[in-house]
Amino acid sequence: MPARGLLLLTVFSTAALAVLIGLGLWQLQRLQWKEGLIAEIETRVKAEPVSLKEAVARAHAGEDVSYLHVRAEGKFDNAKERYFFAVSDGTPGWHVITPLETSDGETVLVDRGFVPDALKDPAARPQGELNDAVTVTALARPPETQGLFVPDNEVERNRWFWRDLSAMTKSLFGDGAKDVAPFFLEAEKSEIPGGWPRGGETRFDLPNNHLQYAITWFLLA
Repeated sequence: MPARGLLLLTVFSTAALAVLIGLGLWQLQRLQWKEGLIAEIETRVKAEPVSLKEAVARAHAGEDVSYLHVRAEGKFDNAKERYFFAVSDGTPGWHVITPLETSDGETVLVDRGFVPDALKDPAARPQGELNDAVTVTALARPPETQGLFVPDNEVERNRWFWRDLSAMTKSLFGDGAKDVAPFFLEAEKSEIPGGWPRGGETRFDLPNNHLQYAITWFLLA
């Protein structure tokens, strides 16, 4: 091979090697970050719950309150249920999202849990329509953004396919200045008369394949 060709091959190979090693090192950094995130979530989930007032204050201060363990006391406004499509254990159905108003006048949207499609109508599960004051222990979850393949929410039909907190709040309370917590609460599993809605549906499936990706890049290098 001519010297010029050998030089170009060497330069190209060196650049490719540097890129591949860099990608491997980046995946190791991502691995460290993901393991830290998973550990933080586990700590939050197992911690003693904080009050709704504290959770709201921390959110307004700019803190990430995802998976924060929260306890809220108040009454459900069952007439304002909203239905978020979901599949649980292979069964299509809906998450029942209901406003909870505290004695202090705070409002938070609580994802009470899953019901099969046949039980979407509250009349089919009257025992679970709690009218007295309740204490809800739950995990804070941020609003969602619409994914590429996620349908538009059908606001008028009360069929939601992604949790748009702003639009859901507007559908509930209009354009009035209703002070609603800047996150949802996903209720833990608890004893509910009649068994529905079924709480404890929070998903913790955070993929962590960064080590596998790092090894692949290093092998290619």
